[in-house]
Amino acid sequence: MEQDDPTEALTELRERRLGALELLQVAAGSGLAAYAVWALLLQPGFRRVPLRLQVPYVGASARQVENVLSLMRGRPGKMVDLGSGDGRIVLAAHRCGLRPAVGYELNPWLVGLARLHAWRAGYASNVRYLREDLWKVSLRDCYNVSVFLAPSVLPMLEAKLQAELPVGARVVSGRFPLPTWEPVAVVGEGLDRVWAYDVHCDGLAREVPFSPGTPIQAAVDPGAPASHTGCQTQ
Repeated sequence: MEQDDPTEALTELRERRLGALELLQVAAGSGLAAYAVWALLLQPGFRRVPLRLQVPYVGASARQVENVLSLMRGRPGKMVDLGSGDGRIVLAAHRCGLRPAVGYELNPWLVGLARLHAWRAGYASNVRYLREDLWKVSLRDCYNVSVFLAPSVLPMLEAKLQAELPVGARVVSGRFPLPTWEPVAVVGEGLDRVWAYDVHCDGLAREVPFSPGTPIQAAVDPGAPASHTGCQTQ
């Protein structure tokens, strides 16, 4: 019996048109693979969150991380990443002096991956990754907040931030701007763009000088007692 020529078999496979049953099998196989990834990495966290508040995980690029840090570097106070994914922003924040740095992520697989990255980097005892629903976390002691969320949930996030953040807090939103707040700084282009917003309580608009890559210090002392009455954002 003659041996089959692998090259000829591959050529025949490429040229042969798939029948209806074969197409169905391919589609089913692809769908099963996609579902396996979904069930393993995403679904465990999403089961506990209403559909309208669910946000798919997309890791931040190195440029996005650097842009976030350029708007937070040198600021005092607790730093949190809402929906921290694999933890890269929290780890980078700690490295550049933002401490304490905490990540809130509902997906247990991503929390485990973030903790693994921190352990490998030698910072396992210095940063925290907590399995928490970002919509239920209190932000009243957070002065530096980073978010990479879908546009559909940003209006609800604005309401939460406005109600809970202390005076002097800064929010940095990646990929998409907050829908109604006015940024004090914008860094980057395209999907790498990030927007910075400061929380004030005097109701006055402030012009903050800015050049790309230069951190902007909060206009209000972060050590001041938190008061949310009449607080406004810029």
